[in-house]
Amino acid sequence: MKSLAVLASLLLVACGNTKPDTRAVYLLIDTSGTYTAELRKAQAIINYLLATLESGDSIAVARIDSGSFSEKDIVAKATFDLRPSTANDQKRLFKQQIDNFVENVKYGSRNTDITGGVLQASDFVNETQAGDKYVLIFSDLEEDLKKGHVRDFPIDVQGIKVVALNVTKLRSDNVDPRDYKQRLVDWQSRVEQGGGEWRVLNDLERLERLIVRH
Repeated sequence: MKSLAVLASLLLVACGNTKPDTRAVYLLIDTSGTYTAELRKAQAIINYLLATLESGDSIAVARIDSGSFSEKDIVAKATFDLRPSTANDQKRLFKQQIDNFVENVKYGSRNTDITGGVLQASDFVNETQAGDKYVLIFSDLEEDLKKGHVRDFPIDVQGIKVVALNVTKLRSDNVDPRDYKQRLVDWQSRVEQGGGEWRVLNDLERLERLIVRH
């Protein structure tokens, strides 16, 4: 009897440790300067995500603004209903909101608060309590802050997969290509020191590698 009780308690612990079979994705879109010309590529990524995510999964898309640590920067967000018909309606509405956003972006933001966006994103994916959490950064990774804004501190992305997408080279990178490499190295270091996983995906023809269910 004692052995049966031990076995039962072990099974309860195992069940309690089972990771939820859901995914949460937060996509940060750079809207600064000339990077607005890349927004059509961001639309393609979002369409892929909408086709891939399932009932129970969550998604949010936000712009990286001059001070990107605010709900006002979220363009659209949803947790897909367990009923397929309702989930499909949510996806159609989400796509419409994104299309409207892209059509109406005329000018990019003056500054680029990537760190603030990542902080907002990590809060969102953690609140979903999803089994797999992703923060996607669609940007050249050049952070340009408003005067007085402080972002040189550790970021907590424990258990989050952070993927940099479409990291384009700046005009200055042609003068010194080491600047481009250094941006990637610096962001990788910040993410890994914060407990996250870091990847770069510049080949947008291989989006099947973007999110996977573990």
